Amino acid sequence: MSPHLSPRSTELRRRFAEEARAERPDLAQLCLLLAAQGDASLDEAGMDAVQMELDELAGRLPYRPGSPHDWATACADLLGARTGFHGTPNDYQRLESSLLHEVVRRRRGLPILLSVVWLEVARRAGAPVCGVALPGHFVVGFGPAGEQVLADPFDGGRVLTGADAQTLVAGATGGPLDPSMLRPADPLDVVLRILNNIRAWAATRPERSDVALWAVELSLLLPAHPARLRYERAQLLVRRGDFVNGAVELEAYADVVGAVDENAAESVREQARAARAMLN
Repeated sequence: MSPHLSPRSTELRRRFAEEARAERPDLAQLCLLLAAQGDASLDEAGMDAVQMELDELAGRLPYRPGSPHDWATACADLLGARTGFHGTPNDYQRLESSLLHEVVRRRRGLPILLSVVWLEVARRAGAPVCGVALPGHFVVGFGPAGEQVLADPFDGGRVLTGADAQTLVAGATGGPLDPSMLRPADPLDVVLRILNNIRAWAATRPERSDVALWAVELSLLLPAHPARLRYERAQLLVRRGDFVNGAVELEAYADVVGAVDENAAESVREQARAARAMLN
């Protein structure tokens, strides 16, 4: 991790790593700890307030409405129509759209964060609900696997037909909907996908390398993550002027890569030498 973390950031990351390794990771808590890393104003009271608002929203759902379709329409009525949770194309340009407390406050966000709100509210109310990570567009599913009723929180909770889901997938991949795409998303996969979105947001804004760095460092705290994230972190450290730690990280990554591709490893070692040369 970064060598000059504040005590607050250090503690947030300790809690994030601990929650990620829990037997049943709490998705809302992970998202709030992530958000607190991105917004220094989000304190313990603020995180508790979000959890209480999710509880309050769950209490406003009808008691066990019945079928998966009934659950989907009840959530759409409450969260979409009555409380206004939805998304717009402009939300993709805002970091706040990936921070749970801001999504709850603004009632706006990316599909995956709006889906987190739906998941947490519906789960608290006893719904059979899961996240569904369709390529390019996250939605929620009510009911057992294979018989799910899909709803799109980004579109105010519109219940999706099979043709709607096919269209979403075709728009993202050019291919058909595969049944494997409907598997329930693991909470840690959801968090990694959120962090990937934040990294993608920061990648187009070189002046926000600070955001890119904390997003990649939180990703590295998850039990399963792509090894290449270490290389990305090393490059960010060098770009931010931390040449020594960047070079150390590049050398460590080269040792990993060297086991399968020595030419690639040598290229990374050359980058490490270049980073150390920047100190002269």
